[in-house]
Amino acid sequence: MDSEENLPLRRDDPLTMLARQDLDPLSVAELDARIAALEAEIGRIRRHRDTAVNHRASADALFKR
Repeated sequence: MDSEENLPLRRDDPLTMLARQDLDPLSVAELDARIAALEAEIGRIRRHRDTAVNHRASADALFKR
């Protein structure tokens, strides 16, 4: 499975642009900083997803009564 299959189709999408960025010019420190920033973003997205799931479950429970 090609990793690009999961990327959005729009060329100007920030995730697509990020995945295509050349990493060769970056130093080890810059790569470490990039990893830390991406891990923080993953945490933010997971928290938002969890909130959305909990909100949906609450709404489903409310309307099933």
